[in-house]
Amino acid sequence: MNILRRHLALAAAATLFATVSFTAPACAEDRPQITVAVQQIVNAGALDVLREQSNVGARVFYSIFETLIDYDRQQADLPQKPGLATEWKRIDDKTVELKLREGVKFHNGDVMTADDVVFTFSKERFGQLEEQEAARKDGKTLFTASAATATSGKVPPAEVAAVAKRAWPNLDRVEKIDDMTVRFISTVADPTLEGRISRYGAEILSKRAYQEAESWLAFASKPVATGPYKVVEFKPDNILVLEAHDDYWGGVPPIKTLRFVVVPETASRVNGLLSGEYDFITDVPPDQIATIESNDKFEVIGGPITNHRLMVFDKNNGPMQNPKIRQAMTHAIDRQTIVDALWGGRTKIPAGLQWEYYGDMFLADWTVPEYNLDLAKKLVQEAGYKGEEIVFRVLNNYYTNQVSTAQINVESFRQIGLNVKIEMKENWQQIFDKESGPRMVRDWSNSAPFPDPVSSIVNQHCQNGQQQQVGEWTNEEFNALCIKLETSTDLAERQATFRRMLEIAEREDPAYTVMHQSAIFYGKRKDIDWMWSGLQSMDFRSGNFKVQTPAN
Repeated sequence: MNILRRHLALAAAATLFATVSFTAPACAEDRPQITVAVQQIVNAGALDVLREQSNVGARVFYSIFETLIDYDRQQADLPQKPGLATEWKRIDDKTVELKLREGVKFHNGDVMTADDVVFTFSKERFGQLEEQEAARKDGKTLFTASAATATSGKVPPAEVAAVAKRAWPNLDRVEKIDDMTVRFISTVADPTLEGRISRYGAEILSKRAYQEAESWLAFASKPVATGPYKVVEFKPDNILVLEAHDDYWGGVPPIKTLRFVVVPETASRVNGLLSGEYDFITDVPPDQIATIESNDKFEVIGGPITNHRLMVFDKNNGPMQNPKIRQAMTHAIDRQTIVDALWGGRTKIPAGLQWEYYGDMFLADWTVPEYNLDLAKKLVQEAGYKGEEIVFRVLNNYYTNQVSTAQINVESFRQIGLNVKIEMKENWQQIFDKESGPRMVRDWSNSAPFPDPVSSIVNQHCQNGQQQQVGEWTNEEFNALCIKLETSTDLAERQATFRRMLEIAEREDPAYTVMHQSAIFYGKRKDIDWMWSGLQSMDFRSGNFKVQTPAN
């Protein structure tokens, strides 16, 4: 049996089981309430997959939203599988056709059709209509991280249009063939179409619910999608409450109420888990694993994910204008010490900005810059550095071990003669702010939402990527290669193009430097059977959650 047919059979069996087993209303009352303590729910104050492209958003959104093509998320190699589409095929280099799953219901009870899919990828949904752009220019939409002011009409904030452009730079249209068949059509040859269709940010929305919502923000506060859980309460920076969507096509959800609560302090999350206040906690530092597992009712699971921790450079200001200073910094980072001392060896130093699940596009012989203080000192001297202050902007442990990592790196930079000062910031707006002083260095991470370098290096560092959009870095040759990588269908040419892009962005004219592969560790009740995913999503579907029955 091939993979597609096997997944279809499993999905059908799961649905049948749910139909047969969930027969009495009392069953719903027997399901548990589960509480997950997180350091943050979303950064932007809205539950919109195109506004919130973050690690924390990826964690909660999988319970609410779904894509047409999904992944076997608990498998190490993350193979694709049917999602809201049961099958798909290439029509030509520019076109992919998909058959939609029958009988899928949105949270509002509507049945999903091709009209919903077409709308999800429309200019209206992307906020790219001329009248939407005009409304934003006229100040008719205002959206802040505090979500204090609602938008006027369906005018998404500019960030939605920008993310849509990055995710779908060459999408011509999504075409309805019939009620259950659609075609994605690109303006140019696109070898990554299937990956883009499966990526975080390509989740399907209810057309009717979106268009009937009072505003973009109203919909983004209580989105209507197809996932196993629906939103009943959302307070930014505080709590997200989901309830079971019992008409879910994949089987009745095993949890009645799923709560994500914001607990920024690691110690508070750990104490809350051990006291029974929380059933799961996220972002457990390795040095807290022994504390949790000393109690035989709890355990820690997790590991490396499809995300790398980066240090990012702004080449426009101060000493950072000289590529030799940036090169020196890449050689001064003692990556192995960071992995060993802060992560207990539980993650690794990757081969640059790439992941093994790229398959044929993974460059196995590539490496990050070697740790070499003598070379780094030589580069600093050649740059004619005079001791000018270099500002390094850091958030307070948004990433696990973030502050400790920054402190280790600053000490390494001091050893090669650089005067680097850490500036602690409260949020991402302050990280990117130009008015508070010259931007030079910042912390970041980069994810690969689908198995191709387009999903990471192009998505975040090319012309439409965030780093160039905020004006930190650009390179003419690199930008030309971005277009070639996105449009070439020749494997050898794409591999050579990707290699040259890494040479430019990681060695010659550093835009960033990779420090280590990110890892996520979860503390949880030991009596709950649940598996983590390398895609960062927390999956609480019936096939991945079960409370063990105590032995008599």
